[in-house]
Amino acid sequence: MTDGAEPGLFVNRWGDTSDAAPRRRGSYRDICSCFDQSRPHPRARVGFHDERQDTSAPGWQHLLDLVEEAAADGREEFRPLTELSPQERRQVVTLPPSIAGLTAVRHLVLYGSNLVRIPPEIGAMASLEEFTPYTSYRLHWFPYEITRCRKLTRSTVSTRALFGNHRLRPPFPRLQPTPAPAADLDPDNMDPRRWGATAIHTCSVCDRPIEQGGLRQVRISLRVATDVLPLLVSACSSACVAALPDGASDYIPTPHKGGRVDQPAPDRDGGSSEPPRTQELA
Repeated sequence: MTDGAEPGLFVNRWGDTSDAAPRRRGSYRDICSCFDQSRPHPRARVGFHDERQDTSAPGWQHLLDLVEEAAADGREEFRPLTELSPQERRQVVTLPPSIAGLTAVRHLVLYGSNLVRIPPEIGAMASLEEFTPYTSYRLHWFPYEITRCRKLTRSTVSTRALFGNHRLRPPFPRLQPTPAPAADLDPDNMDPRRWGATAIHTCSVCDRPIEQGGLRQVRISLRVATDVLPLLVSACSSACVAALPDGASDYIPTPHKGGRVDQPAPDRDGGSSEPPRTQELA
């Protein structure tokens, strides 16, 4: 900057979701220690976040009202966290299924959230063009249903927080052996530590109910808008798993079960230096 020049201002493009007092900076979200997000030092095992949404929390109730309001007025941009207090934001670890009603929203902003998962109902947001969960450091994966957002072309994701990201190659949680008989599962009360979600009703691929064929979960990393995202697939059949596309370039090329799966090694520029080996699905 030259002498006498006016100092520049850096604009927060996504809305302020930080605390006013620096000493309370971390009060609006929890610390995540699943893996080191600053250097390649993967642990042998990682897992899903096991938090369940407290549906009685004021933050959750406020969020439900905001979603209902946004669905009713047909707004094209939705920034719910800017309207929650820091304490309320910390109480929200997922989004409600009612986001399926946000069919007019073109830009969804979740900057600085405390989220640990996104529900599959995001796939119903047919107008979504831009998705901004930036600095949501506990958000390590996304539902495969996000690929149904056909207009989605721009995203801003903290990729160092993602399972298998190309810069650090942290491991993936090991998925459950499949198929899991539907009779042994309560679709409204799933264990998030085992399945990544608290409810699974329909197939991520064909959208049919997961019935007696059983639940088959796999992972695949695909380019979604601007970023390559690790996607969790909850499929109803082996045919739906077989129908999945190839993985993104420089990522594991086929659907896999996570755990000790071979990944391309990151190079100095954050890319990969060798092809991965595929993994047989259980």
